[in-house]
Amino acid sequence: MFVTARTHFLERLRRLFGGNPPRVQAAALPFRQGQDGLEILLITSRGTGRWILPKGWPEGQETLGETAAREALEEAGVEGAMGGELGRYLYGKEMGKGMRWRCEVAVFPLKVEREATSWPESGKRVRAWVDAQEAARRVAEPDLAALIAAFADNPREIAA
Repeated sequence: MFVTARTHFLERLRRLFGGNPPRVQAAALPFRQGQDGLEILLITSRGTGRWILPKGWPEGQETLGETAAREALEEAGVEGAMGGELGRYLYGKEMGKGMRWRCEVAVFPLKVEREATSWPESGKRVRAWVDAQEAARRVAEPDLAALIAAFADNPREIAA
């Protein structure tokens, strides 16, 4: 599993001083083989419009992988073959009224096999297929950018 040394150090330091553990979400890293190589699907967030992966909270007894697959369908309109967990990254989720939750996101590769023209959140988000370098540039979280770059270096080995 991919976790940057920076993320690991900061999380251990935070816990050492008594911080609450982060809330866990799951994300899909939708990918396909395009004409010019590996492409990653990014979507915009509903609130800020920044580029993100489809992600969300587990519901009921879902595994994190099941959560990632559901979110990919609801938020990006894609389905396919889900791989094992690639790694995790941390971010601060704005919750309104100045509240911020620390979230740890487990990321799962999703080899896209079907792409819908209409999906539950199609009117609320923009989606874009971009090469892995561009995807890493567009996302705001440095650890997510590093995870995307590591995946792009050898997607077959990592997604297997």
